[in-house]
Amino acid sequence: MKISKQYHWEMGHRLPFHKGLCKNIHGHSYRMNVEITGGLDKNGMVIDFFDLNKIVKPIIEKYDHAFLCWKGDKKVLNFLTTNKMKKVVVDYHSTVENICADFTDKLTNELLDIKGHKFEELTVKIYESPNSYAEKSRLLAKGMLL
Repeated sequence: MKISKQYHWEMGHRLPFHKGLCKNIHGHSYRMNVEITGGLDKNGMVIDFFDLNKIVKPIIEKYDHAFLCWKGDKKVLNFLTTNKMKKVVVDYHSTVENICADFTDKLTNELLDIKGHKFEELTVKIYESPNSYAEKSRLLAKGMLL
């Protein structure tokens, strides 16, 4: 069985290495689909959506209306710090591919902490625009974590 839930947040970023417009400070209305495949528990659920929200919403709240800043972007990082602006500092360039990989890792760790789970696979798909996204899947079954 597969369940899916969608989440939204607003976030700024820039790609300082980029040779086009993405080198400029800008933002996106991000949308994320979280899909979990697995067996049903005694209540007939893969995971209760309430419990999934308890995992995902704190992550989203950290990033919502923040500037995602690569730790090597000293000019922007200094500006954000000096002006006491909400930021999340990461050790990767803020491409949608890297954001998706990071969120997949975070969610995988949280899901694997749930005792007695019957999860088989997690798929995270993050849209940075209505028609552009990155997607990553992880096997979650015990002994199959990749």
